[in-house]
Order: sequence, then C-alpha cells, then structure tokens
Amino acid sequence: MLLQGKKVVIMGVRNKWSIAWGATKAAYDQGAQVICTCSEGSSSKVKDLLAELPEAELVICNDVSRDEDIDQALEEIKTKVGKIDGLLHAIAHANTEDLRNDFILTSREGYAHAQDVSSYSLVAVARMLREKQMLNSGASLIAYSYFGAEKAVQGYNVMGVAKAALEASIRYLAVDLGKEGYRINGISAGPIKTLSAKGIKDFGTILDMVEERAPLHRNVTIEEVGNSTALLFSDLSSAITGEIIHVDNGFSIVGV
Repeated sequence: MLLQGKKVVIMGVRNKWSIAWGATKAAYDQGAQVICTCSEGSSSKVKDLLAELPEAELVICNDVSRDEDIDQALEEIKTKVGKIDGLLHAIAHANTEDLRNDFILTSREGYAHAQDVSSYSLVAVARMLREKQMLNSGASLIAYSYFGAEKAVQGYNVMGVAKAALEASIRYLAVDLGKEGYRINGISAGPIKTLSAKGIKDFGTILDMVEERAPLHRNVTIEEVGNSTALLFSDLSSAITGEIIHVDNGFSIVGV
C-alpha cells in the first residue's frame, strides 16, 4: 500500500459527497492513519462517515479565517498523533450573492472573505505546521483547485479569483517549504456535484459541457480525485512540487 505507516490530515470533509471524503477513503485504503477536520456544524455527519474507518480521528476546526481556530486544531492533532506526513486543504467558501451575481458586483467584504477562507488559510496552515515542527521529513501538502482559476468560467466568479490566488500561493509555498524538504501541490479537479457546487449558477450545464468535450467524455468522481491525492501523498511523487495537476478527464487541454 502506498501510504502504509503515514499519517495524513484531511481538512474540509463535510459529507459523503465531499471531494475530501474521496481523499479520506483513498488515503485510508492505501494504509494511512487519517485525521479529518471539519466544522462543528458538520461534525455529526463526519463522525458517522468515520465510523466506517476504524482508528480514524476527527478534530474540529470551526473557522480557518481565525488563526486561533487553526492553532487549536493543529495542537490537538499534534497531541493525538505527533508529526504528520501529509495534509490536504479542501476548504473554500464564498458568499452566495457573490457567486450568483456578475463578478463586477462582488462586494469588498465578499472578495476578502473568499480570499481569506479559500486561499490565505492554506498559507496560515502551512506556516503553523512548520512553526510547530509538525511535519515529518518529505511531508506532502496538497490543496484543491478548479479550472476556473485559469479561465473565466461562467458562474464561478469570485471563487475563480480566490482559486487563482491559491494556485499562485502553492508555487510560492513550494519555494519556501522546499528549503526543508517538504512538498506542496494542487489538484485541479473537474466539476463534481457536491454541496458547495450547488451555489454555482447553472452548474448542471458545466457538467454537461465537460461530458461532451473532455477527451474521456465523462465527469470525474470523488474516488478518482482521491486516488490522485493519495499518489501525491506518497513517496512515488517525491520529485513533484509546486505543480497544479489536472484531474478532469482531459477537459483542460481542449481548445474550441
């Protein structure tokens, strides 16, 4: 198994449709000890899911826009399992009105909120992991992105801008973390029908377009994204850092 003996943290599990849940199952199936984080509001659902995975841990991290909440969660993880070998950042949020309206109407508060939760929180988590000396040698960090960071996708709006910042952050973090032998990469997943996706206007149209135009003519699943996440956690990807890897059945390579 690819991750036998490794300890990985999955941040952002909400329910059984979450992409993060696909990553949780894949890491567990590959032998990793898994620690999930979620908000208090999602904890009952996540506890039920983790009942399927013996020895998996759950830690509450309510608000990643608050350093205190991140610090508390990481301290609890450190107490439970010590140093870790990997962490997945699968957290993003934007105000509904900022997704539903034209991007030009994005409020200052809404723009700052999307950037803080969806992008800056990765920087904060990476910094605190290093400060707390929580990373084992060769540790791998991963964050989830989407094609809307590269191209203007109708309805993705402020989240696309936040994901663009996330992808740029991954590149700069790769330089800083690489000095100590740690890696960080992003996965740009194809569209998946999750709870968060419901906030995107005409999301069904996006799914239909991918199925029509992607070289493999289908949409990606949480299991497929999870398997790619497990690969990036593993030593098989030891020379990969600072990359944004598309797991989208090839949609991102197709022109007009």
